[in-house]
Amino acid sequence: MTITADARDLQDDLIRLRHDLHRQPEIGLELPRTQERVLQALDGLPFEITLGKETTSVTAVLRGGTGSAANEKGKQRPAVLLRADMDGLPVQEKTGVDYTSRTDGAMHACGHDLHTSMLAGAATLLAEQRHQLAGDVVLMFQPGEEGFDGASYMLGEGVLDAAGTRVQAAYGMHVFSSLEPHGTFCTKPGVMLSASDGLEVTILGAGGHGSAPHAAKDPVTVAAEMVTALQVMVTRQFNMFDPVVLSVGVLHAGTKRNVIPESARIEATVRTFSESSRLKMMEAVPRLLKGIAAAHGVEVHVDYQQEYPLTITDEDETHTAEKVISTLFGESRLSRWATPLSGSEDFSRVLAEVPGTFVGLSAVAPGGDPATSPFNHSPYATFDDGVLADGAALYAQLAISRLAALSTAS
Repeated sequence: MTITADARDLQDDLIRLRHDLHRQPEIGLELPRTQERVLQALDGLPFEITLGKETTSVTAVLRGGTGSAANEKGKQRPAVLLRADMDGLPVQEKTGVDYTSRTDGAMHACGHDLHTSMLAGAATLLAEQRHQLAGDVVLMFQPGEEGFDGASYMLGEGVLDAAGTRVQAAYGMHVFSSLEPHGTFCTKPGVMLSASDGLEVTILGAGGHGSAPHAAKDPVTVAAEMVTALQVMVTRQFNMFDPVVLSVGVLHAGTKRNVIPESARIEATVRTFSESSRLKMMEAVPRLLKGIAAAHGVEVHVDYQQEYPLTITDEDETHTAEKVISTLFGESRLSRWATPLSGSEDFSRVLAEVPGTFVGLSAVAPGGDPATSPFNHSPYATFDDGVLADGAALYAQLAISRLAALSTAS
């Protein structure tokens, strides 16, 4: 296919961009240098650029050629959206690669540097075929995916309507440093990724001497009971075939071994795979924790925070992506997941608004063992540059194929 050959011609440029982004990762919603590099990559291409007002997002619109039926008077011009997230993580890199992060305490540990580079490559490929496009393409370069809900900011600023009409399909991609053999594309119609919520709990007791716990109200033992009770609740109140994952990441109390502290704090992440379980957890968790606190005569403050919703892909759009993958790379490169992944994504907010799908891509080193390679977010996670051209080609061909189908359907 011409698109894959053209993408391979861009490989060296994509590697340079990816390494540059990797060396200087930025975190959160403000990514000024990353935004600058994206704009440099788009410079000279026929895109209409809009910068975010509340974040350093970049929205780029490419107008397709005028020869298609979509441009005839009275017909709505089709548009599709391609998204890449750009932010890094507060992780100290330990990979040892020669382009390792130069920013202390920050790393592209989830592969967003690859996503950004692949979409920049797709921009070049699409611009080269501009006059053959049967509609418009919106590129969504998004900051703040890692817990900052950057997608919500871009939705609020109108990214879905950036072409002048609502996009009719949306596609995102995500690389993995393990799970599947190198170069495998992963799809799943329906629920693909879990919803993500946050739990913050503060137990307020009464401090005292460690030798006389009866004269105090020990929040530490209460916190320990709560951690265990939460796990028991998951196994006893929720259907095992509609799983819930609750992991405590913070358990903090005290300053010295012989001092009973005044308070203790618990922080946890909650992953659910259905809206019914998500709503049930929101009710069950505070009820359980308040009951335990009351039994011990201490106070508890429970803050249950809704974060990212379920990532639900459209069945038809997923089939479209699978056909494109098979055509470009062969069916051997395609893996359809039987079960969802317990990670979460704010691209879920885009998919809740318009039909679309999310595609995984394994960037495990060629010959590497996907079962033992460090997973995303690890300080040892590495992502192979060899997938960059294929990712760029897939982004571009998804837009080309879907616009052609939308134009014919109209």
